[in-house]
Amino acid sequence: MASASSSAPGVSSNVSKFVPQGGVAPLRAGQGMSFVLRRLHSLTGIIPVGAFLFEHILVSNSTAIGQNGAAAYARQVSFLANLPLVFLLELFGIWIPIAYHALYGFYIWYRGDSNTASYPWSGNRMYTLQRYTGGIAFIYIVWHVYTMRFTGVDLHADPSASFGKVQNEVMHSGLFLFYVIGLVAASWHFAYGIWLFCAKWGVVVGEKAQQRLLRVCALFFFVLCGAGLASLYSFRSHPMETDSPNITQLSRDHSGGAAAHDGKGAR
Repeated sequence: MASASSSAPGVSSNVSKFVPQGGVAPLRAGQGMSFVLRRLHSLTGIIPVGAFLFEHILVSNSTAIGQNGAAAYARQVSFLANLPLVFLLELFGIWIPIAYHALYGFYIWYRGDSNTASYPWSGNRMYTLQRYTGGIAFIYIVWHVYTMRFTGVDLHADPSASFGKVQNEVMHSGLFLFYVIGLVAASWHFAYGIWLFCAKWGVVVGEKAQQRLLRVCALFFFVLCGAGLASLYSFRSHPMETDSPNITQLSRDHSGGAAAHDGKGAR
């Protein structure tokens, strides 16, 4: 989720397809603390926020694909839940960076100039698209974290319920559509953000090099979407985890606790 801010040193002015030459006034790099905050915002979009998305979509979610997806997904959740100092790793490696990147990104969006109506050029549209996909991705991540970590079964305590918990959400058509939109938005924001980061930091300079990187980032976007959509399909096509502790928990919630006398409910 790298910053979509301005064309920075190293971005060739000739790449007019995606770097506007007058449509959107580029966000100023700033001086002093503003410069530091903007650079930190750009950096957190790649590490650790981007790395988290990479792991979450291409590693963890991909384990759910296939006939043994439920067991493999549970093992992956168990592995992550039992990492040393997992709470501190999540706090300082995921949640604080995501919160900073998102909130400062909204601030940059609020302070930026988007002139898509007056200057409908490709670079201007890409700028606006990067902002909107960032907002959608943030809402999606907050919802996903809240439902997976703070409602129903505690997956750190019972990883075996992880597949059924996700499955129970995506079986609802509305939530499934929300997951698809969130996945595509997060994938685009990260993939195009990599190109913006490399251009902004001078990692890739020159028109041809930037165009080649743009094609690689576009391919990466399709890889992320493909893996994510395949995992969502696996969650929906796999037989329902009717014996999952999460299903029992949901049944208790809906029945107002009437199922509590049935014995082995959710933990």
